[in-house]
Amino acid sequence: MSHQTGIKANDALRKFFSKAASDKSVRAIKVSIVDEELSLSGHEKHHKSWKDDFEKVIKQFILPDVPCYILYRFDVKSDTKNYDWLLISWCPDVAPIRQKMLYASTKATLKQEFGSAKIKEELHGTTMIDVTLDGLEQSRLSQKAPVPLTIREEEMAELRKAEVGHSTSVSVDSRSQAVSGIKFPMSVAAVTALSIFVDSSEINYVQFYIDMTKESIELATSDNVSVSLLNDKVPKNDARYHLYMYQHKRNGTQTNSVFFIYSMPGYSCPIKVRMLYSSCKSPFIEELENLYKLKIHKKLEIDNEDVINEKYLLDELYPEKESDKPKFSKPKAPGRGVRRIIKSNE
Repeated sequence: MSHQTGIKANDALRKFFSKAASDKSVRAIKVSIVDEELSLSGHEKHHKSWKDDFEKVIKQFILPDVPCYILYRFDVKSDTKNYDWLLISWCPDVAPIRQKMLYASTKATLKQEFGSAKIKEELHGTTMIDVTLDGLEQSRLSQKAPVPLTIREEEMAELRKAEVGHSTSVSVDSRSQAVSGIKFPMSVAAVTALSIFVDSSEINYVQFYIDMTKESIELATSDNVSVSLLNDKVPKNDARYHLYMYQHKRNGTQTNSVFFIYSMPGYSCPIKVRMLYSSCKSPFIEELENLYKLKIHKKLEIDNEDVINEKYLLDELYPEKESDKPKFSKPKAPGRGVRRIIKSNE
């Protein structure tokens, strides 16, 4: 399943959006995905201030096991003379994985249909605590935290660490601290696809890309891909991370082997892109293995000249041992012929 769902708002929701965006009588709008469409599930009028209305309205809209979107209006207007809105993405932990992925992949479409400029804040909730006033405040505080360092700042920080290590004592520990990568967070859609990959057999392939503007790891696509078509999934002009579950038989036993593939199409990519993907690779793999408990059997790095097929994967999983290689029989040295007898003068 690709993260491009193709789901759009139906006509009724579009009409409601067009009048509700500037209507001060509307406090909140609930949107659900029904029959492959974004549909209006309910709306509520304002009664008091936005803070006084907040928890009562949210509790009325939210079901504990069903995802939805809620657009909630604040009491202030922006420079465009439209009210500021909060977008709440409600995606409970107990919801089916397919629904989680569908809602995560459709949020961008909802924002576009409503008008991204009107949405001043976003809140993602998986438990009821997340969608209270306290949860909103905690979300605001986390967004005010120091921004991640730029690539150049990271490089300078690592250089300073290395200089300190060399000026005191060079040990294994100091060297390992100096060689660290850049860790970017994963988007909701990327996490959802990864969860499906890890927990079920619905998909066997997930592709990720780095959004340099958001400084995050995003979902490019996820699908069920046969090994014969795997090579077609690798972009020839852009870098990517790939996870592939290779199902095969080994000595009569069905085996599943997970490949992490880092594809970089040589020097056609800018050096900034190559450095970023290289720096993010190790922390990303570490997160996959430690946080998501994903056992990666083989890590590969390929360029646009490599061809991934079944033989390539099998050779990487089961490299030929020295003992299995045919032994080379050394030919005998050429003979010197019959020894000549030299008659002595005596």
